[in-house]
Amino acid sequence: MAVLKVKFTKTKRDKLAQILWILNWVSVVSGIILFSLGLFLKIEIKKRNEVMAKGDINSVPNMLISVGVIACIINFLGGKICYDCSDANKFSRWKLVMLPYIVCTFCFTFCILVGALMCYTMRNELEESLYLGLRDAIKFYKDTDIPGRCFLKRTVDMLQIGFQCCGNNGFRDWFEIQWVSARYLNMASKEVLDRLKSNVDGKFLVDGVPFSCCNPSSPRPCIQYQLTNNSAHYNYDFLTEELNIWVKGCREALLDYYTGIMRSIGIAALLIWLFELSVLIGVRYLQTAMKNVLLLGDLEGESDGWLLESSFVETAKYNINIIKNLGKANQISTVSGMNDPNIDVQNTDCGKPNVTTKSIPAAS
Repeated sequence: MAVLKVKFTKTKRDKLAQILWILNWVSVVSGIILFSLGLFLKIEIKKRNEVMAKGDINSVPNMLISVGVIACIINFLGGKICYDCSDANKFSRWKLVMLPYIVCTFCFTFCILVGALMCYTMRNELEESLYLGLRDAIKFYKDTDIPGRCFLKRTVDMLQIGFQCCGNNGFRDWFEIQWVSARYLNMASKEVLDRLKSNVDGKFLVDGVPFSCCNPSSPRPCIQYQLTNNSAHYNYDFLTEELNIWVKGCREALLDYYTGIMRSIGIAALLIWLFELSVLIGVRYLQTAMKNVLLLGDLEGESDGWLLESSFVETAKYNINIIKNLGKANQISTVSGMNDPNIDVQNTDCGKPNVTTKSIPAAS
């Protein structure tokens, strides 16, 4: 029994073909939107690749870009097919193409759904990439005269100013590394030497942060050095956490930023998927209705259109059997006792057969 069977008159078939022609052109625009969203996300990620570790974070934008290009091609072809389906004579040219086209389009719409879901599952990979990338960027913050790291200081400073953040997980990350270059340290100072000697690795560690961590909205001058020393500043209490520096870590700030972008892109991709799915259903109805009208032979008469010719269970079993039987027709059984009976049969009489000829009576 056909699933969701609908009866179509010639007028309804023509209107459906015209509507689907328009919707396929709208789908071309949706493909351009998907491509643009993927390109935008790729550019946003590339802007801050210096503070990201290499990983699979580009899989989502690459997926959206690829799906967007394929959408433009498939829907352009779909528009041409639907336009020709308004004429039964032109439909005969596409009769054998439409079913493979519908199958390919179904797989393509599934890829859109996968791309939309990937936007929501990318958070863990992105968080790990940001954590490792920011850790290395902060570690090499002081290396302004080493090739390959010259611009990390500027990158981190602009990042902290732009996203109003400090450090990787927080401002305390700066306490654990030497972020002041050795060439700016006064080696004649006893305080500097004491700090270098007090550290096992000989690093100059201070309870301070770079200037880019300062909050310009604070009513008092920025306290970026001796943050944990209350006696070094007037009317200051470190334990109250009322600091005039950014408290949020840059990893959290960047993660929130990219999560917001991907959430919006995911919603847009889901809406496009629903739209593409509705167009695909319409094309399926048009294909079955036109196929049945050709079988009936009355191009002006009514015809049935359906989503599936049989029930879901029967269709699934039929397709599973097709997959199981693929290639079996060309296989030769080698099981004992299953050989071809005509193989190795000896023909003992290779000459002409001795046929007894009967004499033909002469005409009287």
